This record gives sequence, C-alpha cells and structure tokens, in this order.
Amino acid sequence: MARGKIRPGRTSKKKPPPHSYNKRSYRGLIQPGLVTTRVQLMETDLLISSTHQVEDEALRLVTTIRRELESYINRHPDFLDALTPLADDPDAPPSVQAMLAAARQAGVGPMAAVAGTVAEYVGEQLIKNGQEEIIVENGGDIYVHRKRACTIGVFAGQSPLSGRIGIRLGEDQMPCGVCTSSASIGHSLSLGASDAAVVVAPGTPYADALATRLGNEVKDGGKGINRGLAVAQEMEGVTGVVLIAGDRMGAWGDIELVRLELG
Repeated sequence: MARGKIRPGRTSKKKPPPHSYNKRSYRGLIQPGLVTTRVQLMETDLLISSTHQVEDEALRLVTTIRRELESYINRHPDFLDALTPLADDPDAPPSVQAMLAAARQAGVGPMAAVAGTVAEYVGEQLIKNGQEEIIVENGGDIYVHRKRACTIGVFAGQSPLSGRIGIRLGEDQMPCGVCTSSASIGHSLSLGASDAAVVVAPGTPYADALATRLGNEVKDGGKGINRGLAVAQEMEGVTGVVLIAGDRMGAWGDIELVRLELG
C-alpha cells in the first residue's frame, strides 16, 4: 500500500473504481481478527468488533442510552430539532451533556453528535466491562479502541474515491472517533454537497458533530473542499480531516492516508 503523511489542502483525482457500494455494504469489507456482532434497536444499528461476544451486553447498553436520550427529548423537544448549539444543561444526563458540548464546539445542533455519542458510550462501557479491544460503528460514525495500528476505510457513496482511501490510526491515537457526514448517502441531515466529510478526533461525539459542520461547508462540490479545510484548521481538538466531493479530495491534519484496493 502507498502511504505518507498528508499535506494541508492537497487534492487528488482518481479513476472510478470497478465496483460500487450499496448502503452499509462496507460492513462486508471488515478484516478478520475480532468477533463481529450486529446490534439493532429501532433506529440504532451498530456493528461491533470486539475481543469476545458482546451481543446481549451491547443491547442492554443501547437500551440504556436510548432511554436516557428519549426521556430528555420528551422534556426538551428543542433538543431534537435545533440546528445551532444550545446552552449547557448541568442537570442533563452525561450523554446529553456530551452532545451539547460537542455541538457548541463544532457550531451545530446537538443531534449532530448523537451517533458518535452512542458509539462511544457503548464502546467505553464494553472496555470497562472487560473487552480488551473494541470498534463500534454506528452508521459511519466509529469509536475505535485497539492496542495496535489499524486502518479505517473511507466510504463515499458513488464517488470514484469511495473505498480507495484509508486512514491509518496509530496505537498512540486511540481511543478515538472516526466520524463521517455525507450529503449523498445516509439519512442524516447535511446542508452541504460532500460525499464524505471525515473527522478523526479523540472524542467521538465531537468528531461526529464536526463532520456535520465540515460537510455543511462543502456547498459547491469539489470547489468547496478548501473552505471546509480552512474551517477545520480553526478548530481545537481535531486530529485530522478528509473531505471528498465527486472525484476530488482534500485532507489536513496529523493523519496518514493509505491506498486501498477493495475491488
């Protein structure tokens, strides 16, 4: 695999891949080594890779955090629909406080951090309960806690770069969040035109919220990538970002990109 440290604002063009991806078909590309479990509860759909089987335990954790969030939303309906940051609520449960903080830091509404918050909560609790390594993927938003380097592939819908780029995470960068926002795939709201806005950050809720913010900045396809990169460089607590729109890509930060051959 080709590899190397990325440079700010660098763009590239690639030929279309010989394969195509359907919704969440990327889950079939996971390399062996950990035990893989799928956990579903209403809208929540997690793919968990762990040291040991976690299905029953993970389902209990998902139930707990969903109940916590749903109860708060019932009492504070503005939390669900806000597209801009809300004030802190010291009486809110930890999951809600994490979302509020991430949203304020990224400049978006708190629900932009929900998938990353669920992924991190489940992953952290499983580690506390005895798992040595864990990866929790929640619709493209990933919490990673491994004891070795690993590569996360970038899924960008119908972009010719989809499945061709990977982000290499060093052991010293974990645990961390790797989160993706897209205007062309998935059901989450995006006000931009990116096929993939990927953020790597120590906190998964913040990575999720910032991915939404950067995806919103790419309003005119590939021409808007530099604007998104400029915003990323003004943010604190970011390891790196990758922005893809069509056949163009830009990246910034302390991350290593590798070429993938998944076709």
